[in-house]
Amino acid sequence: MNYDKKITKREFLKRVTALGGMFSFSGMETNVLDALSKNDNVKQSELPPMPMVQFDKYKISKLVIGSNPLQGISHHSMEMNNIMLEYCSDENILEIFRLSEKSGINTWQSHGTEHFMELLDAHREQDGGLKWIASSSVRMVEDFPENLRMLMSRKPIAFYNWGESTDFYWREGKIDKVKEPLKMIRDEGVLVGLCSHNHKVLEYAEEKNWDVDFYMACFYNPNKKRDEGISEYYGDEDRESMCKFIRRTEKFCLGYKILAASRNSKTPEDARNAFEYALKNIKKNDAIIVGMFLPYHVRDNTRYVKEIWHEMNPL
Repeated sequence: MNYDKKITKREFLKRVTALGGMFSFSGMETNVLDALSKNDNVKQSELPPMPMVQFDKYKISKLVIGSNPLQGISHHSMEMNNIMLEYCSDENILEIFRLSEKSGINTWQSHGTEHFMELLDAHREQDGGLKWIASSSVRMVEDFPENLRMLMSRKPIAFYNWGESTDFYWREGKIDKVKEPLKMIRDEGVLVGLCSHNHKVLEYAEEKNWDVDFYMACFYNPNKKRDEGISEYYGDEDRESMCKFIRRTEKFCLGYKILAASRNSKTPEDARNAFEYALKNIKKNDAIIVGMFLPYHVRDNTRYVKEIWHEMNPL
């Protein structure tokens, strides 16, 4: 694998400030220069341990690192997409993996792209031990078998149907077609998951007793108001509805987009509040997924989880 050059903090700041220097990221205050240096003296050794949860036969960290920022998907703006892509060289992504493991995260969730599989290979070659939860990367059921075969070669611990695919078939009134890829995953012998941004989809699958082991449950439903001309919508009523479902189902849930694609993290206080809401409104043995691409994201987000969980569950 031909690694891209590692981009240093100094080089990254030059590129960001050239674009204006005033953007919001997960856990970042509005000023990039201040945010990257703030709380650099926080030591993981001084924090409580990362809480772990039982995911079938696996022990995974309460906080799982996601993948969207690593491929320049911010769900916020093209400027933010470009900044993510500027920073996310292969070596910088591998450094985020190393830092995540050092901070107590032991699991990565990602779309099943060839680039991510190459990164996973490189991580493992460097003795990295992140477990992998894989998402299909095709929308149509007809394209699923080939995609599944390709991704299973990297031995994920779990595999789920991509949320965009699930929700597409829901809108088309053909949601039962999604049972076809789920059965293919079951036949591979790994944990089977269903992903959706709409709590009604997961409620339907639950009522029909679909053969799944876990749900990928989005806290927000960005496409909810696209017919009204709103490209992405993040309303707290959807977060409340999804969390009610998560608490009601007995199945394992991975809650994601808890920061509303950075909208809930304009200040560190906002971000911590979003983490606290998530941890208090999912089941004790569930987990959350957060996309991270800068070192301080890992530093701050792992700290939030460790501190809040310890406050909720004192020794």
